[in-house]
Amino acid sequence: RRQRALLWVILLAAGEAAWGQLRYSVPEEMPKGSFVGDVAKDLGLQLPALRDRGVHIVERDRIQYFSLHGKTGHLVTAERIDREQLCEHVQQCVLRCELIVEGEMMIYAIEVEITDINDNPPSFREAEIELRMSEATAAQARFALARAHDPDSGRNSLQSYELSGDEHFSLAVQAGPGGDQRPELVLAKALDREEEAFHELVLRASDGGDPARTGTARIRVTVVDANDNAPVFSQAEYMVRVPEDVPVGSILVTVTATDADEGLNGQVKYSYEMVSVKATEAFHLKAETGAITLMRKLDFEEANSYELDVQVRDGGDLSDTAKVVISVTDVNDNAPEISVRSALREISEDAPSETVVAILYVQDRDSGTNGKVRCSLDGDVPFRLQSSHGGYYRVVTAGELDREQVPEYNVTVRAADGGSPSLQSSAVLALRINVTDANDNPPVFTKEIYTVRLMENLPEGSLAFQVKATDNDEGTNAEITYSFSDTSKSIRQVFTLDPGTGDVKVTGPLDYEEKKYYEVSVEGKDGGGLTAHAKVHIDITDVNDHAPTL
Repeated sequence: RRQRALLWVILLAAGEAAWGQLRYSVPEEMPKGSFVGDVAKDLGLQLPALRDRGVHIVERDRIQYFSLHGKTGHLVTAERIDREQLCEHVQQCVLRCELIVEGEMMIYAIEVEITDINDNPPSFREAEIELRMSEATAAQARFALARAHDPDSGRNSLQSYELSGDEHFSLAVQAGPGGDQRPELVLAKALDREEEAFHELVLRASDGGDPARTGTARIRVTVVDANDNAPVFSQAEYMVRVPEDVPVGSILVTVTATDADEGLNGQVKYSYEMVSVKATEAFHLKAETGAITLMRKLDFEEANSYELDVQVRDGGDLSDTAKVVISVTDVNDNAPEISVRSALREISEDAPSETVVAILYVQDRDSGTNGKVRCSLDGDVPFRLQSSHGGYYRVVTAGELDREQVPEYNVTVRAADGGSPSLQSSAVLALRINVTDANDNPPVFTKEIYTVRLMENLPEGSLAFQVKATDNDEGTNAEITYSFSDTSKSIRQVFTLDPGTGDVKVTGPLDYEEKKYYEVSVEGKDGGGLTAHAKVHIDITDVNDHAPTL
């Protein structure tokens, strides 16, 4: 069947990054690859852009439940999802993940509500229930019965009980403190052991699904001699607070009940009446003493409260019930975790202030002050952190970048929580930022004025002199082309300038008697169009190349 998707989108734009939220719903137990929502359509993304922009799904949990289909742009299930396993005590089951669009530095929070299906029937902890009743028990006496458990929610959860099998008994259902149904066996007709020593009954529990699912327990009532005092707990409710680091094997609380009868009828035993599977794995109830012992390590982040319904029975099967509430308090046992969700590989040195170079996600699984995280950058770097949305931080430029002074940066981010003592992230993440060049440096000649002396008999093609300029930029911005600024005919007739090397060669005859001095201006231009100029003074020296004449 095709699930119905709900969509709620909120876009919040700030600076260089944008945030949004998508909301969908999907029934539990759908096969892997099932459609959840059309993310590409809802965000207005073209399908080819999904790959070009680096779009991917990031989940906060250790298990990835969703993935993005690259060809269709659909959000699909990556695993079969069991609502009861994920959200045992939560009415509304919501899984959260983020959609990262790296090419646009955008993040969209995605919430998927997992709706319940009727995939669990009601069940009893024991399929066979043994009860012992005194034949002196008065009519209308009530006996608490084991309750059925149905992990489904809403109408799919447990809705009703019915009893069949014997005219001596009827069924009453009481509402518990939390609105839960508690079945009681009511003695409708006096018992006579000599007439009938055993009674066989069937207790059926039904949920509200369509069709409804049921579970049954067989009840065998053994009629015994009189037991006229029921056991009574010392408290109707036991409240216990324990830190999550309490050692395994510790006794957390001891429940106690008394019975005024003597002998077998006055001996009591304790048992769980109604507890979750997780609670039975975590806590052991000793039947003889009522001591509740911790069986495995507690984790506040996994569960911060447990409710145990404890029953006490005497030798005549009279009983009483009490509730035990165990509250787990948080201990600062989780260090902050830092992850880089998106980062630039390089940035231009002329990038404006507040340019986003990286997006970080920081979380601490503790709660309260222990889970509050402070982030900082190491060293004196031209970057700073901006707190953003839901544990996200942006690393932005906070000053001018100069590639010629610092060509790259290693930016180290640290996180510390608010616990006492504070825990710091043990993993230090280094962001390597390569600063690309901008043409912010003009060429510079080695001399402002070059003075050259040349013999007038210097052969054509000879190297007369060389001009040289340097540029602190790199790449094409540092490539210099040389030329004469003075383009007079007298210069072009006798000298040429190599545009790549700055070599000036003699290309025509020099004659001291005809011209003793040249002055020329040269220009150096880099690949970005910046220029520099220098002057060249050329003195021609005489050689004895003329005989005397009369």
